[in-house]
Amino acid sequence: MKIAGMYSFNGGRETIEAAFNAELRDVEHIIAAVDSSQYKTKTSREKTMPGKTLYSPRALNKAFKSEFETRDWQKYKVRCDYPSEYYVSGYVSPVSSKGAFREMDFVKNRVGVEIQFGKYAFMVYNVCAKMTIFHKMGVIDVGIEIVPLKVFTGDMSTGVSYFE
Repeated sequence: MKIAGMYSFNGGRETIEAAFNAELRDVEHIIAAVDSSQYKTKTSREKTMPGKTLYSPRALNKAFKSEFETRDWQKYKVRCDYPSEYYVSGYVSPVSSKGAFREMDFVKNRVGVEIQFGKYAFMVYNVCAKMTIFHKMGVIDVGIEIVPLKVFTGDMSTGVSYFE
């Protein structure tokens, strides 16, 4: 794959280039190492494109995971505890907070990376919420969100987020 666009939010690119250049180069090499043509393996069952061969988000994520792990990037996972004191008296939540967690796909030297080949809402959540949360927790100083270009999503399931 290749980097075809970059957007710097809040001076992020300048900060990464100045303070985390080695990690940025790592990410660039990882992206270049993933050959997307190997992962066009999903057969669509969608009404708008039945039988069409598409890129498999799971396979792409697995390829990125392998490349990141080879370069000592780690998944970072924290347990979430949700308070129950705000429920109306007598209400017992059917959802247990046991096992609930939040995670970053990859972290190395205070740089967080999220890979997003899913729906648009997840991209927004990663950038606007998750990276802010992990920054406030002192896990990351900067974050990188990797998403496809619009042209690439033409060969993916509908609703996938894209750079533009």
